[in-house]
Amino acid sequence: MAKFIINGGKVLKGEIDVQKSKNAVLPILAASILTEQKIKLNDCPDILDVDNMLKILVTLGCNVERFGKYVIIDSSPISSDEIPSKLAKELRSSIFLLGPILARLKKAKVAYPGGCDIGIRPIDIHIKGLKALNVNVKEEHGYIICDASNMKGADMLLDFPSVGATENIMMAATGAKGKTIIRNAAKEPEISDLQNFLVSCGVNVSGAGTGTIIVEGCGSIHGTEYTPIPDRIAAGTYILAALITRGNLTINNVVPEHITSLISKLTESSCKVQVFNDKITINNSKRIKAFEIIETMPYPGFPTDLQAPMSALCCVADGTSIILENMFETRFKHVSELVKMGAKIIVRDKAAYITGVRRLHGADVKAYDLRGGAALILAGLSADGTTAIDDIYHIERGYQRIENVISSLGGEIFRVR
Repeated sequence: MAKFIINGGKVLKGEIDVQKSKNAVLPILAASILTEQKIKLNDCPDILDVDNMLKILVTLGCNVERFGKYVIIDSSPISSDEIPSKLAKELRSSIFLLGPILARLKKAKVAYPGGCDIGIRPIDIHIKGLKALNVNVKEEHGYIICDASNMKGADMLLDFPSVGATENIMMAATGAKGKTIIRNAAKEPEISDLQNFLVSCGVNVSGAGTGTIIVEGCGSIHGTEYTPIPDRIAAGTYILAALITRGNLTINNVVPEHITSLISKLTESSCKVQVFNDKITINNSKRIKAFEIIETMPYPGFPTDLQAPMSALCCVADGTSIILENMFETRFKHVSELVKMGAKIIVRDKAAYITGVRRLHGADVKAYDLRGGAALILAGLSADGTTAIDDIYHIERGYQRIENVISSLGGEIFRVR
């Protein structure tokens, strides 16, 4: 098992280009099977979640070629409508394939998905949306079995603006007869990116970024070449890494609008953050002030995916910060590991009360999920001494060679076996 070894206390300085968005790329890869023509995806991040999605596409019968940053998918020979349990358990986003498989093949058998253990994360909104499209859905022996032979458009209201459900229904609706209207749709930038990809394939879809998305089904869908948006969560993580080490960082090729909620919180705490068209600079040489309250919410609110990295920063802030986690009920697993490093944190229900200390100290810790693992890296970078992080495959699911990025900025982090 690989682990990260971090020698803390180094100031991060320099300039980086942020990777493309994991949460945008995965549904786009799933959507590639909507067409029998080739899809070329530029700047595809080299992360475990992408690797697992590509393995699933190959299992379905697609031809997949990867040339460095480029991925070419030919789904014309697709021969299977089943995603086996072994692969689904490795990737939460395997559920995204349910919609496009139904649009293409009109039937599907998909095992329940895996991914990070951060709560229940039910897929009932996905299922309810598919049923609204007149899909016959059965759940048995750990599989979701669907018949979409009579799928047709519908006007539906989502019980919650679920990102995954919104994207899954959008893709399924491309193969339904007539118009589909998705109300109370999620508004995340990754949904807009999926819409832009679908439009580039000839799909008539509009409204992404608002609460109402409209999809005209059963049109002609062709191949395309596409470049996904930058990863707002990776960008936010590196911003927080610069702040926690009292460093100076420039992040290029980013969309600042996508992390407005983070930037707003940082400026409230007198952090020096400058925003340009596609660039953000951070210059922080002092201990930051605590944050009064940070509350995770659907976009454009503060993202749950940045809650854990933000927690790490709060651990060394001056004063007490309160973080409310409204999205997932077990997303504080990193807290016990931060406490091993000297953090003062009390968790009560969905709230974490974090009283900052001047310095954390190195320790042997474990990553329980992707973003919690990133928080431990940030804590290790700021700590006195050496930190060893186990189970780093969680981190490698979403961050492209994070150790190389941090090393290029002057941090001391090593991947060892």
